[in-house]
Amino acid sequence: MAWSATMIGALLGLGTQMYSNALRKLPYMRHPWEHVVGMGLGVVFVNQLVKWDEKLQQDLDKMLEKAKAANERRYLEGDDD
Repeated sequence: MAWSATMIGALLGLGTQMYSNALRKLPYMRHPWEHVVGMGLGVVFVNQLVKWDEKLQQDLDKMLEKAKAANERRYLEGDDD
């Protein structure tokens, strides 16, 4: 997943910079260093997004486990009536 996220981020950054130049009616590769910076920012953004998604999934699993345990306690302990 790391390579695909990195490549998607690089393409996102490159595409954003090229789109920005196209909107301003400038040559696509006007300042190549801006494309490198855009690609780097895109890579960082997408990789952080993947890390955030994994952490979110782990937190959700923990919350679901706690809810399941609470429900089991409620129904199993409530049978004493």
